[in-house]
Order: sequence, then structure tokens, then C-alpha cells
Amino acid sequence: MKKGAKVEINLVALGPLTNLALAVKMDPSLPKKLKNLCIMGGNIQGRGNITVCAEFNFFMDPEAAYIVTNEFTCPTFIAALEFTRENCLTMEDFKNWVHQDTEKARFMAKITAKWPQKSSFVSYDSYAMAAVIEENIITEYEKCAVSVELHGRYARGMLVLDTDNKWKKEHKAILMKKCNINRFKELLWNALL
Repeated sequence: MKKGAKVEINLVALGPLTNLALAVKMDPSLPKKLKNLCIMGGNIQGRGNITVCAEFNFFMDPEAAYIVTNEFTCPTFIAALEFTRENCLTMEDFKNWVHQDTEKARFMAKITAKWPQKSSFVSYDSYAMAAVIEENIITEYEKCAVSVELHGRYARGMLVLDTDNKWKKEHKAILMKKCNINRFKELLWNALL
């Protein structure tokens, strides 16, 4: 492969973004080599799941999330906390999913056995993976510049959206809003066959 050639790789980031931040610092040309970056993390309404304002993956290493959201200039898709919760499975769907008669389904049933029996099940990381496997599974999205708050008593680790283009950043993230939930369920079901 020629030096500087673009690699057609879709990269999926699940969990804190520490390794990606380190990778771009070691090789600043890395984002240009990617087709897409798809992240599960952050939150778009200022309500977190680990602190009042921050989602777990971004809160665990806000500096890394800041670097990735500001230095990766390839198309960047974000499956934020609210997106995953708004496109979740009903508990009936979840139970049908893990009670398929396969080894994979039995394993999934074991590792999710302590999931609180509420009205829904959120398979957080699966949304980012599904978007890479099948791009048209995302039916609605919003483009805007993003960054991550590094300071502040309450907002450290929060994903910040510039919906009014005040920063004048050229690179815009693609925030997932809605997905084809029926197709998403099919992908989940097929994964356990």
C-alpha cells in the first residue's frame, strides 16, 4: 500500500476513547485513512447515566473524547445515550431474543440475567455496530459540530453540540436520531443464531 493511501475501514469505538486519542496523537494522519468512525458514547440532552451531565464512555476519559471529537475529521457517527434509549427493545422483544434455542442465545441470557426487569432493554453498543454493518439502518440524523466539556463541576465529560454553527467548525459529527427498529431487531436476532 502506498504511503498516505486511504484505507476503506469503518472503525467502531465502544467504551472510553483512550486508545483512539493515543492513536491520533501518534499518527495524526489516522483519521484520513478511515472511511468512517462510529462511536457509542456521549449524550445530546445534557442528562448522563454516570453523572448528572455525562455518559459513561465519555466521562471515563473526557480528554480522550475531546481529542477524538476534535481531531478525527473522517465522517464521525455518534450513537449517543439518548438515541440508544429511544430506540430500545421492549422487554417482550428482549425475552424472545434471549430465549431462542441456540447456544449464543443461552449465553446472552446468562450475561444479561441481572438486567433490571423494567419496560425496555437497551443494547447500547449494538447500535454503533449495526450502523456500520448496514448504513441505512439509521433513518434520521442531525449534523453539527461537537466537542466535549473538560472543565466544570457538573458538566465534565458532557458531549457539547454546536447546533447553531457558532464555532464555525468545518467538520460536523453525524448524530443518530432514529433507526429502523425492525431491521435492528433482525440483526440482533441473527447474531444469536
